[in-house]
Amino acid sequence: MKQLSLYSELHMLGSAKEFKDAFKLGEKDLIITCRYLYEPYFSELGITSQVIFQEEYGKGEPNDDMINAMIDSVNGDYERVIGIGGGTVLDISKLFALKQIQPLEDLFLGRIKPEKKCDLILVPTTCGTGSEVTNVAIVGFNKLDTKLRLAADELYADYGVLVPQLIEKLPLKVFATSSIDALIHAIESSLSPLSTPFSKLFGHKAIQMIIGGYSRIRKEGFDAIGELRETFMLASTYAGIAFGQAGCGAVHAMSYPLSGKYHVAHGAANYALLTSVLKKYAEKESDGKCIAEYGETMQVLSSALSCEVSEVPYRLDQLLGAILTKRPMSSYGTEDSDVEPFADSVLKYQQVIMSHNPALLTREDVIDIYKDCL
Repeated sequence: MKQLSLYSELHMLGSAKEFKDAFKLGEKDLIITCRYLYEPYFSELGITSQVIFQEEYGKGEPNDDMINAMIDSVNGDYERVIGIGGGTVLDISKLFALKQIQPLEDLFLGRIKPEKKCDLILVPTTCGTGSEVTNVAIVGFNKLDTKLRLAADELYADYGVLVPQLIEKLPLKVFATSSIDALIHAIESSLSPLSTPFSKLFGHKAIQMIIGGYSRIRKEGFDAIGELRETFMLASTYAGIAFGQAGCGAVHAMSYPLSGKYHVAHGAANYALLTSVLKKYAEKESDGKCIAEYGETMQVLSSALSCEVSEVPYRLDQLLGAILTKRPMSSYGTEDSDVEPFADSVLKYQQVIMSHNPALLTREDVIDIYKDCL
């Protein structure tokens, strides 16, 4: 069994200028980013690259309409793609480094084989996506009311570049949802049957770093984030390395219909489901139906939270609640009538992700979890 693959060359640089100089950004590059990130950090650096601002093509997370409009706006050819932003920008940038993107639905449904066109450089500006070291892109398809996942080695970045300066003005809500997402990456990849001793090394360390950082913030207040910036960026990348090997599971799979229909931010949707999924696994474990990774991961969580294993879901909700208030699915618009269609969507479109669970979840289990989150 493959133990771990690290395709991307990783760099840590102190500033946007250091990044520009180290990678010699020029007119043959296509930069995909957001204006609110580019203008304060890059606009005065004399960069001659073509720049596309993602937010000018649609709000929120990536969807097919947004990406198709961005494709139409590219002026001429390019030799490198440089993505500077959060998960939306990085996932879109991965697609622009391929030879053929359209029809987009065909690409995501396997009718088009992904082929790399050019070098890809990814620079995260949140502390949650991990996308700079993964081979996955997630896109919402509006007519399907869900998200689809494309996983292919051709989506790996050639270079992942961490620049802690770029998250110094990160809004608290974005910090919270993105870092919670990184924690879930670390937890779900550690629970996966595809996890290995090497991937768990990164996943378990990310769990410890993020929970340790949250514990300090709960004690000292949000001003502590300034000193923890690099810690959270590293933890996000560690979690990305872990789920790049082992994948994520039911939390992510079940979040996609919620995000797809009600446009709930990815991290917030995952947060709504996390502990209900863990409680369902606990039921399976009591019947001896969970693989060994479940018990091992719960021990890591209980140690980080300084509690008994049985208390982990409660303690985790308590700690995360000090960082961001948890909202029930109903607060986003979800109704009882959504539950069964959501479950069916998960079992139809997210079979690969659901295979990464530490125990088999039936349709009835998925429905139970959704109802617990309403």
